[in-house]
Amino acid sequence: MIDIDMTLHRGGFTLDAKLNLSESVVGLFGPSGSGKSTLLSLMSGLVKPNSGHFVIDGERLFDSRLGIDTPIHQRRVGLVFQESRLFPHMSVRHNLLYGFNLLTKKEQRFGFDQIVDLLELTSLLEHKPDQLSGGQKQRVALGRTLLTSPRLLLLDEPLVALDVRLKDQILPFLRRVKEEIQIPMVYVSHSIDEILYLTQYMAIIDQGKMLGVGNFHEVVHDQRVLSLAHSLGLENVLHAIITEQHEALGYSIVQYGLQEICIPLSQGAVGGEVSLSVAASNVALSNKKLEHVTIQNQILGTITAIDTISHRALVSVDVGGNTIIAEISAKSIQDIDLKVGNKTYCLIKTQAIRCYDI
Repeated sequence: MIDIDMTLHRGGFTLDAKLNLSESVVGLFGPSGSGKSTLLSLMSGLVKPNSGHFVIDGERLFDSRLGIDTPIHQRRVGLVFQESRLFPHMSVRHNLLYGFNLLTKKEQRFGFDQIVDLLELTSLLEHKPDQLSGGQKQRVALGRTLLTSPRLLLLDEPLVALDVRLKDQILPFLRRVKEEIQIPMVYVSHSIDEILYLTQYMAIIDQGKMLGVGNFHEVVHDQRVLSLAHSLGLENVLHAIITEQHEALGYSIVQYGLQEICIPLSQGAVGGEVSLSVAASNVALSNKKLEHVTIQNQILGTITAIDTISHRALVSVDVGGNTIIAEISAKSIQDIDLKVGNKTYCLIKTQAIRCYDI
């Protein structure tokens, strides 16, 4: 359990963060300048708040009223930055061992070989940082942090400097850390799809204020959250199982609930899990199933909410216990008479789907 109630005044900016987090992974979502990185700096001890408290599992790491301010090196809070910040003169092996060797045997929660295997770093151990790609550097930075045996892992937009190809390579490693290492994580990003790949649980922040905390598909109906998510580009993330591979034609078939979805060819094996990302703006709706069209995916569901922002509408559709959000024009709501409770088909072009194996 993480209990945060901290206030920081800096120039004309005020951060007022009140959060009680019990989820294993929490996404901290908001635009640039909203206070995301500042909040992580407060939690790690890099910056001292003006007032409040910060508690992990009952231990007070900061309390202005009680005069408690635990030093950074005693907090056991790991922080991975946007830049890898590796020691350039050290090999990957020695970068990884830097914090690990400072711990006693009793303090070491993870073995060196365990983390190297988890992040697939064996072939890189003797390389220097200048011989690594951006994605490899971030894996080493993540491994170095994990080997300090933190009780809380903070990730400050670790993929922001990477292109889409490298992001797709790193996200599965973060998912693996979540599932196999089971360290509580706070993942900061202004990309909803990155967060939803790891967790549905989000804290939404803007201009130093918390707008909502909880399951994304529940808090998104708050107009402030909705406007923010819409302005930053709303993505749907679906987890499915590969059932067919058609290499000659360049596509795969996956099972999502009771329905099948056609996706670009996945590198995963049949039976493996794959994560799909599709922008809400790439989802169209239809009151009936269409014939003689090139759109391969027509997913039947029930409309659960319609939220309007200016001349746009976000329509939430329940598809067998999961939600797909479609961004359409407000005019379309009237044109085809969309209403909460109605059945509708979510139309998604195969090539509009990004996929990465889990």
